[in-house]
Amino acid sequence: MLNTLSGRFLILTTIFVMLAEVLIFVPSIARFREDYLLSRLERAQIASLALLADDMLSTDLEAELLRNAEVFNVVLRRDEMRQLMLSSPMPEPISATFDLRDAGAVGLISDALSRLFTPKNQIIRVIGEPVRKAGLLIEVTMETAPLRAAMIDYGLRILLLSAVISIFTAVLLFAAVQRFLVRPIKGVIGYMQRYAAAPEDARGIIQPSAGVVELREAEEALQQLQIELTQALKQKERLAQLGGAVARISHDLRNILTSAQLFTDRIEASKDPLVSRLAPKLVNSITRAVSLCESTLAFGRAEEPAPTLTMFPLAEVVQDVIDSEQLADQSDCVTLTQDIPPQLSLRSDPEQLFRVIMNLVRNARQAISAVGKPGTITVSASEDNDAWWITVKDTGPGLPARAKEHLFMPFQGGARKGGSGLGLAISAELVRGHGGTLELKHTDAQGTCFEICLPKGDGTL
Repeated sequence: MLNTLSGRFLILTTIFVMLAEVLIFVPSIARFREDYLLSRLERAQIASLALLADDMLSTDLEAELLRNAEVFNVVLRRDEMRQLMLSSPMPEPISATFDLRDAGAVGLISDALSRLFTPKNQIIRVIGEPVRKAGLLIEVTMETAPLRAAMIDYGLRILLLSAVISIFTAVLLFAAVQRFLVRPIKGVIGYMQRYAAAPEDARGIIQPSAGVVELREAEEALQQLQIELTQALKQKERLAQLGGAVARISHDLRNILTSAQLFTDRIEASKDPLVSRLAPKLVNSITRAVSLCESTLAFGRAEEPAPTLTMFPLAEVVQDVIDSEQLADQSDCVTLTQDIPPQLSLRSDPEQLFRVIMNLVRNARQAISAVGKPGTITVSASEDNDAWWITVKDTGPGLPARAKEHLFMPFQGGARKGGSGLGLAISAELVRGHGGTLELKHTDAQGTCFEICLPKGDGTL
């Protein structure tokens, strides 16, 4: 109970209301003391008026008037003359004098608290103004025990009333918190628990209904989060299924390509000049296809092989890419060129770099072919003291907005209709495996440019 939100509200409300009542109690008890003393002055004035009416009051009657006024002496000043109107023996000397005519709030509060916490009975003198201007001042002497007893009684009644008000207010607040806060929060928790148990069940998605603005905002944020998470889980499930299918296809395709590789060994023995010229390229293509299938199987197991770094001439790999793409393109509307210094060699995995450049060139070729206009694709390279730089630039139509927004994201960054975006995603991952970067430098209606950066260092500081 005490650890719940409503329970803590109940306790805190009771404490705060009691604190407020204590702050009210201090000036209240000071006011009560002032009224008590003024009432004694008024009673003493009435008693003195009785004496003025009859100068021959008996001693017993005078004593009775003083007892009724609860004072020992009454001094009344009229017409600048101070006159002892009533008197009786005092048990002890006067210990303090209080003038109520010019008393301030701070002084009244200080005197009241001092009297409340002083249990000893004392004789005090009290000075005030007579009621209805029946003189210049009136002065009485009295004992403090009855005053303190009356103050304690009044304080206990105030504290009891404060406690009742605090408890009543706290109960009302407890009910309000239960109705407007705790119940909606429990509803949100219930939705979260149901959603956690079955994220794919749309019935577990919260429907905002809170009337409190902050709670409704929290419900709407939770609803958006659940919707996005559900979509992500569904996509993840589809990707897992697709990954399994791709792994099975890659496994069977690898076996088929392995058989085809055996037949190419015989083709290489042919004496036909054309066959002799094309056979090595066919062998290389089949070898790369087998390697790609094996890499796909490893990727399905989240085990992309680390690159095998060797030094090799870049121009040879780029020329293989160009030859492969020229064979694939029969429209003659795409011109493939390279600007690679013959002496430029770099340290990389040649097969993985071939895949990266081939993906970039193929995407550019397909984009140019899709618009049906002639275009050019140029692969260039350079180096400096820190890195090798490879640029793939085309004069195609540029990337669409969706492709730019989800670039390098599988199944979302496809640049053409029906494309999966896997090519760029795989290329970026392969380049990162080399410690490098693959970036889109620019894309517009005049063309697109990608840049590969491969660092020369070994990654150590």
